[in-house]
Amino acid sequence: MREVMTVILGGGQGQRLFPLTAQRAKPAVPLGGKYRLIDITISNCINSDISKIYILTQFNSASLNRHIFRTYRFSRFTDGFVEILAAEQTPEDKNWFQGTADAVRQAYKHFNDPSIKTFLILSGDHLYRMDYKKFIKHHYETGADLTISVVPMDPENASSFGLLKTNEEGRILEFKEKPKGAELDTMRVNTESLGLNADEAKRKPFIASMGIYVFKKEMLGDLLFQNMKHVDFGKEIIPAALSCCNVQAYLFNGYWEDIGTIKAFYHANIDMTAVIPQFNFYDPNAPIYTRPRFLPGSKLRDCQVNESIVCEGCILDGAILRRSIIGNRSRVGYGAIVEHSMIMGSDYYQSIEDMQQDQSKGVPIVGIGPNTIIRNAIIDKNARIGANVRILNEDNGQNADNENYYIRDGIVIVPKDALIPDGTII
Repeated sequence: MREVMTVILGGGQGQRLFPLTAQRAKPAVPLGGKYRLIDITISNCINSDISKIYILTQFNSASLNRHIFRTYRFSRFTDGFVEILAAEQTPEDKNWFQGTADAVRQAYKHFNDPSIKTFLILSGDHLYRMDYKKFIKHHYETGADLTISVVPMDPENASSFGLLKTNEEGRILEFKEKPKGAELDTMRVNTESLGLNADEAKRKPFIASMGIYVFKKEMLGDLLFQNMKHVDFGKEIIPAALSCCNVQAYLFNGYWEDIGTIKAFYHANIDMTAVIPQFNFYDPNAPIYTRPRFLPGSKLRDCQVNESIVCEGCILDGAILRRSIIGNRSRVGYGAIVEHSMIMGSDYYQSIEDMQQDQSKGVPIVGIGPNTIIRNAIIDKNARIGANVRILNEDNGQNADNENYYIRDGIVIVPKDALIPDGTII
């Protein structure tokens, strides 16, 4: 894997994940109580013996920069690295990244290692565990110029992805980016040829691109620079490659979720509390890495905890938890009930003096106050939720924007650093 370089695309604005992306880049969004989205992709690389990794960013990249700097430091006796490349103005190009392909094109001058023969292009907001060595081996064995990792897809979600058709050898013959209506129907295929049984093939009659690619180095350069108007891989680069290159499909059989929306993000996290989750953090052969924080163990007093994840350094006093994730340094007051929710925790501990000052001013401390009820919600970091608060979406709203909370697909989101006063009803 020494001749492979990884480029992770993390520069999008992440509008579909707002307000979680209001103050941070999409790859820096917290996941599973103690991780960040970017940890999934980087860990897949490390577990696949790939250690030359660039991350392309553009929006709100400060927290992502801090996380990468604090977490991924390889030995000085290796040539491995994880490095952020932010959009930058140059005498030749004064524009921001215009798309996924344009981001790689603008950063290409930094990829000048002569030992590199193959590029692995990844997305920074997907949840899956893959051995990229198998992906790259398939690329080499088929003599491909470009290989696209694909998954079978159901009709309900197919129009959100690039869809393709292949011949019996796996060569891609047709590709359409996010087709709709009649155009979508033309992309139906018999996915039994991919190894699905008859029932699975009926449920998933499409082949969708995962948005991750393996390129020959020279072919990537040719496709990027022969037509400078092509700014997106899915919409332009891949269709152009079909007419001149050997473009192959690689079937991925494992769990994969594009968690680019609030609904998908919420359900992917809550599923982690299941007895047998679809994404398993407890795999000893392929660990997910993140920043070590050296926090004390969590302290629970008189609590009821059912199918929940409680991360490091938490203080829970008489709380009831059901199907919820409690992130690092969370504080939950006596009698609070948290159900089917994700509490992202806090970046810091308040001192006793600070908490006493807040209480004397009638300001809730960082955390969740006593006798508060939270259900079907995402509480971002450092939020102050007062006592006797009800976050239940009692009006069953689907989408709303308010001063200190938002609703997306019926899920209530309290943004980072927000304050919800005592007795508030949502």
